[in-house]
Parts: sequence; C-alpha cells; structure tokens
Amino acid sequence: MGGYIMKEKIIFSGAQPTGSLTLGNYIGAIQNWKALEKEYQCLYSIVDLHSLTVRQDPKEFNRVCLSFLVQYLACGLDPVKNILFFQSHVPQHTELSWILNCYTYMGELGRMTQFKEKSDKHKDNINSGLFTYPVLQAADILLYKTDVVPVGEDQKQHLELTRDIALRFNQVYGDTFTVPEHHIPKVGAKIMSLQDPTKKMSKSDEDSNGTIFLMDSEDVIVKKIKRAVTDNEGRIAYSDHQPGVKNLITIISTLSGKSIEAVVESFEGKGYGALKTEAAEVVNETLKPFKTRYEDYTNNLDYVVSVYTKGAERASEMAETTMREVRESLGLITLK
Repeated sequence: MGGYIMKEKIIFSGAQPTGSLTLGNYIGAIQNWKALEKEYQCLYSIVDLHSLTVRQDPKEFNRVCLSFLVQYLACGLDPVKNILFFQSHVPQHTELSWILNCYTYMGELGRMTQFKEKSDKHKDNINSGLFTYPVLQAADILLYKTDVVPVGEDQKQHLELTRDIALRFNQVYGDTFTVPEHHIPKVGAKIMSLQDPTKKMSKSDEDSNGTIFLMDSEDVIVKKIKRAVTDNEGRIAYSDHQPGVKNLITIISTLSGKSIEAVVESFEGKGYGALKTEAAEVVNETLKPFKTRYEDYTNNLDYVVSVYTKGAERASEMAETTMREVRESLGLITLK
C-alpha cells in the first residue's frame, strides 16, 4: 500500500479549511496527533466539500484550502507517517455518502444540534447539504474502516450517528464497516476563549480577541493575552472558580511541558500581569518554528502539491478497497 506499513489501527480526522488554525486546535488536537502517529495509521483530511454548505468565494476558498494544508505541515505533521489529503480528491467520499443517505433516517438528522445551530446562523441558505452534512461525515469515517476518531464534545453526537449507521448497514449486509470509537485527549483537550473562559476557544468566535490564531503576529498575541479575562481574586490557582486564570495556566503547562503544580508554584506571590506575560512568551516561543516552516513550505509549493497528490493516492487506495466491498454487498454491477 504505497510503500508504507499499515498499522494495526486507523485514525481519521477531518477539519474544514478556515483562515487559520487556533492555539486550541494546536494544543487540543495537533500536538496529540503527533503522538498518535507512533501507534496508528492516521488519515487527516481537509474536508473542503463540507465547507460548501456555506457560499464561498472561489479564489479565496482555493487560497485558504492550500494555506490550511501548509499549516498542518508547519505544525510538524509528517506526510510519510500520516496521510494528508483533500476530501474532494477522493470521490469515494461522495459515493459512499449517497449510499449511507439511504440508511439514515430523517428523524435522526433532524435531531442534530449542529443543524439547528447552523440553520439559525444561515437563515437565507438552509440547504439540504446542511441537513445531510452528518452523513457525509459518516462516509468520511467509515470509508477507511476507522477504529478511532479524535473528536471534541461538540462532535460526539455526529460520531454516535456514524456508529448507528455502521451498525444498521452491518446488520443487513454483514461486517462491512468498522464501528468507530471516539478519542478525547486527557490533557489540554480544551483551551478556552480568552474573553469568555467558560467557552471553548473557537475559530468562529465573533470576538477575535478570544482566539489566538497560529498565524497571528507576536504583537497581536501579546495584546490578546494581556486583554484576557481573569477575575478579582488576585491569586493564581488552578481552580474551576477561576476559569480565566486556569486557562492561562493550562496554556503555559501544555506548551512548556511543566506540570500544572510547577506552573502554579512558579507564580507564588506574583500577580496576573506576570501570568499573562509568561503565557504570551511561551505561546510566541512555541509558534516561532511553526511560522518559519510555514514560510518555507509557502516558498516550495511543488513540495506541497506532491504531499496532497501522494496523500490522495494513498487515501484512494484504501477507500476503493472499502467501496468494492460495499458495492458487492449491495449487488451493484462491478465494472470489469
């Protein structure tokens, strides 16, 4: 299979391309992915087709998709150990999505909280893709006989639907799909908004001051962290009663490799100003190599094209193996 060793278990993760990955993505997902590549065959897809539920400017969308892949590479994801590819380059995603649509019930899709939320946000464009989005997501996962999916709490409902669809299909046609499990990392899984530390840091946050983007300049990062919401308690403790302070401690701990206890101890007798200064320094120091690599890859687009071309080839080979089984199970005539 493309000259690489198939590992025992398979992980798939798909992310919609946006302007920039966030510090939350980096700490909660990508740092964890680099550890996973030692044990699993990992597929990381930029799910560009999912983005089409919202109207996109073609030139800007093309630029953002490419930039997103470059950010993955700049974060240190190895394209030899991991399969990095664009969803639209593997047509089996849409083929399987149609088939799974026929094994998914309207009531199930109507219960999806994300459909309700997105419908409220895009009242002028409530298209059927918005409604059937979770079925394409299920196809993304089941196509590769995925064992484990790294998901946040907000995606658990979609993964449960994926499991239900897989079990339903398997019940009729035998063990065609692997029923995936979810994987939520234990440490640093949730970096919160700097402006509302009760909410997860998000690239779609309306207040950009709440989110640190990996592409932010050093000065912007310092300003955002200086404006971070804390409290009036005046003590540095890792406590749910002090969510803003707790968030900054988590950022420092995860990026520096120091334990929570060691970080808290180092600020004994110091104020929130010192905590914010340290957090900004640690974030900027961590992101320096990322920014250098991003520039290097941007200046070497031939290499980037070779990465997503090889990634699509490797993913297509795996996807076609599954689709042959699915087509045979359904009794579709196989092209000789």
